[in-house]
Amino acid sequence: MQKPTIALLAIPEVAASTLYGIYDVFAAAGRDWPALIEGKTGEPLFVPQVAARAGPHEMVIANGVRIVPDAGLDWVPDVVCIPEIMLPPDAVLEGRYSEEVEWLKRCHAAGAILATACSGALLLAESGLLRGEDATTHWAYCDVLGRYPDVRVHPHRALVIGGTGSRLVMAGGGTSWSDLALYLVARLAGVDEAMHLAKLFLIDWHAAGQLPFAMLARTRQAEDAVIARCQTWIAEHYDEPSPVAALIEVSGLSERSFHRRFRKATGLTPMEYVHTLRLEEAKQMLETEKAPVDAIAEAVGYEDAAFFGRLFRRKVGLTPAQYRRRFGGLRKALAG
Repeated sequence: MQKPTIALLAIPEVAASTLYGIYDVFAAAGRDWPALIEGKTGEPLFVPQVAARAGPHEMVIANGVRIVPDAGLDWVPDVVCIPEIMLPPDAVLEGRYSEEVEWLKRCHAAGAILATACSGALLLAESGLLRGEDATTHWAYCDVLGRYPDVRVHPHRALVIGGTGSRLVMAGGGTSWSDLALYLVARLAGVDEAMHLAKLFLIDWHAAGQLPFAMLARTRQAEDAVIARCQTWIAEHYDEPSPVAALIEVSGLSERSFHRRFRKATGLTPMEYVHTLRLEEAKQMLETEKAPVDAIAEAVGYEDAAFFGRLFRRKVGLTPAQYRRRFGGLRKALAG
């Protein structure tokens, strides 16, 4: 039986850790578990190869890492994995990866599975293959992905499977590429093999999605000077009882004009913006302080602790107590 071929797309902006992290998982499938448990090397189940526009010639990728791809873009594998693009969210992609995009379209038309990690989903969007589809990407790139026509973005999900024949698979940000690799191994070689790899590599499934890791507060904009002034003010006064009314007063605008200009400048309503600031402060306090959750809720501006808990769970994906255990514990461990 012919082994499935896995192409990992290398572009100058790809990170070696993601590219070869996925490569290592596929290379280990079928081979390493018997070697460790039974004392004999098993038969590899996949043929992973790094593919690049330049073909099998040395190229420099992100952080100055030099690699030599195995192949060019003149073949059709069973699976194409697209790691992240290390570019700022506002970078212009149109025409930048035209050869790679055309190759992805050819591979998809020929029946290949296309799988993306992190911001690699933007290449699928550039190809038009995500039109009318569910999708996800790194939480910091979800707004950008949502600007492509008819793409339904799910910021909270660490893994999204869609498309005809479920041949479009997208992972969220950071190390959720490991979820992607395990899913593909389970799909192509069985759940038992995926479980073996999870145990070998100590991979923990991102069951809570990526919202717990996301930064809720948006970067302050500078195009509308009045709204920018309001953002500066609310950063120090978000805990006030009636923050939106106070913001309108600070702006000097009519209520209607203020709401319209604030939404246009920030992408959020004024109250949504206040909530993001309050919740980010609450997250910081949960990580670093031992104060009860009720006290933290009050400190950031919520008199109703139950409302705070529900809002926190909806926006962050964890309850305040769960967040404290996960990230407060991590901070404590890192502090030694």
